[in-house]
Parts: sequence; C-alpha cells; structure tokens
Amino acid sequence: MRVELVPVDDGNREQALALALGPGQERFVASVAQSFDDAEQHPEARPWMRLALADGVPAGFVMLSWDAVPDPPRVYGPWFLWRLLVDVGAQGTGVGRAIIEQVAALIREQGATELLTSYVPGGDGPEGFYRRLGFEPTGEVDPDGEILLRLPLV
Repeated sequence: MRVELVPVDDGNREQALALALGPGQERFVASVAQSFDDAEQHPEARPWMRLALADGVPAGFVMLSWDAVPDPPRVYGPWFLWRLLVDVGAQGTGVGRAIIEQVAALIREQGATELLTSYVPGGDGPEGFYRRLGFEPTGEVDPDGEILLRLPLV
C-alpha cells in the first residue's frame, strides 16, 4: 500500500470531512471539522494539514503545528502532532504508521529533533499505537488531562 500526504484544499476538503471514526473513538480524536475550526482559531500554532491517500483513496488526516513558537499550554512545539485521524475503514492497515513515518521524515529534514503529541488516557485509546512507534512520555500532562509524548528524531 502506498500512502501519500496531500495538502488539504478546496478540491479535497469534502473528502477529508467524510473520514469517519469507529464507535467510541470520538472521545480520543477530534473530527476533521473540529480540526479545521481549531486551525482557524489558532493561527499562531501554524497549522499544517494533510489528507492521507492510501493507494489514491482518502484514508486519514493529519494536522501538525509546523515549526511554531512554543507557548504552552496554548501551543506546544515547535513540532506538535495536533491531530491524527485514520478512517475506520483503514484502521489496522498501516496507514497511521505510514503517516507518522512520513511526518517524522519531513520535519527531520526541517531540523526537528523531536515530534510531540498528546493523547486522552483510556483503555481503548491511542497510547499503545504511539508507544509502538517510539513515542515516550515527557512526564507532562496538559490542562485538559492529555498525556504529552515525544518521538525522538535524532
């Protein structure tokens, strides 16, 4: 399977909005629509949004703070994985891993030494996914109770 990250634009915005989560996952991952709203409300976080195509089919969405000036708790960074959503039909196929690997390679080229993210704790949440990819806890918890993780890139 080939996963390609393409900029979200007027031509594929509806495809991004059509991505769906599995039952109960909305407590762990905000929707693409909410991501668009958050990006609009927080331009200082320098939102970078991409639609993930798996063999040409919309399969995921990723949003980062792209080389943003850190100002916790409003903006973590400079490189922060703000949203990662894999469509319910593509979960378990390697799309999420491919997205993270591509993002890590892209920001490493920009001089990043780590990628930060956070997750909502819960038994069926994304912690295991992130840990399998090499993310490790920073020891910090954000004001919303999300656990901060870092992926070393050096």
